[in-house]
Amino acid sequence: MSEPFNFEDALKDLQAGKDLTGKDGVLMPLIKQLSEAAINAELEHHIATEEQSNRKNGKGSKTIKTGAGSFELNAARDRTGTFEPQLIKKNQTQLTPEIDRKILSLFSHGMSYRDMKYHIHDLYGIEVSTATISAITDQLIPELKEWQERPLESHYPIIWMDAIHYKIKEDGCYVNKAIYTLLGLTIEGKKEILGIYLSDTESASYWLSVLTELQNRGVRDILIACVDGLSGFPDAIASIFPHTEIQLCIIHQIRNSMKYVGSKNHKAFMRDLKPVYRAVTKEAAEVALDKLDDKWGTMYPIVIKSWRRKWEHLSVYFKYPEAIRKIIYTTNAVEAIHRQFRKLTKTKGAFPNENSLLKLLYAGILNASEKWTMPIQNWSQALSQLDIYFEGRLDSVLDI
Repeated sequence: MSEPFNFEDALKDLQAGKDLTGKDGVLMPLIKQLSEAAINAELEHHIATEEQSNRKNGKGSKTIKTGAGSFELNAARDRTGTFEPQLIKKNQTQLTPEIDRKILSLFSHGMSYRDMKYHIHDLYGIEVSTATISAITDQLIPELKEWQERPLESHYPIIWMDAIHYKIKEDGCYVNKAIYTLLGLTIEGKKEILGIYLSDTESASYWLSVLTELQNRGVRDILIACVDGLSGFPDAIASIFPHTEIQLCIIHQIRNSMKYVGSKNHKAFMRDLKPVYRAVTKEAAEVALDKLDDKWGTMYPIVIKSWRRKWEHLSVYFKYPEAIRKIIYTTNAVEAIHRQFRKLTKTKGAFPNENSLLKLLYAGILNASEKWTMPIQNWSQALSQLDIYFEGRLDSVLDI
């Protein structure tokens, strides 16, 4: 039988500087005593209320992990084996889910398994294996699938779409795969991650399947879609949401353009390009584009052709007031999420499988969702303007 917990000795240990929690902490004998006493009381009640003859039959021993450390539980047993304790069940090895929560919290901040093992041991005096940590974090996978299939709102005034790439092990080799992130802006002006999707490459055909899934999850209308310059992207959107306006990301276009401009001409070219994308009106922007062509068209024809070829979708934001322009001219909103993803994954050179990446990104979404769901500034003004530009499209969801 366990020695009774001695409060005077515990007080002396605390005064002597002994830890309150941990493997040899002051509290562990008390937790052990209370747990064993509770299980013994459960067994006595079970025997007293059971119809068939039964009695106590010794004790079984197992290590129990708690938020305060671990202890050896000597649990009472019955002769017939019908007793199932409720406080700590037969196959249970943790007294509370606190350790699981701590591991998931560390995981959601991008901590490596090795660092998590060290941190858990430092906090609780408990050794956890890599397999245990993996099993705990795997709890996120069914939750991720449920989140991925949840119903969505019927109308989104604006969505942003972009991809980020990672190396994942497949058939013994590490290959590049794309994570697609869809970020929507709700009628209330709050950002909502609609889903993350994994594919072998970033392609318009895959985006088509993603958009089809959005429709199947309840999305009926999108006013404006902000995307990068991927070829075929506008056609993919138009095939599912034919009335959605497409705004190509100006920042992506500028970055791609500068790849083809000689480094010695970067500053001069950017100086002449700014009047194009910073113009007050579309007409003024087109005049500036003609001047850019006159000066640089012979030297960098690929760049000028790209702007003219994509102009229909690059210039959409000029028709809107400033409040809307700021929201749609770039995909920075979804790129901010990807910056958080990179922070999470920076210690991981590559991933052993798809689930290991997806569960980490999902954990990061749960951890940082408050940052991404902050309301858009001056949203009420922007929404009123959108309601005018897209007359009748929001009538069924505006509560007025």
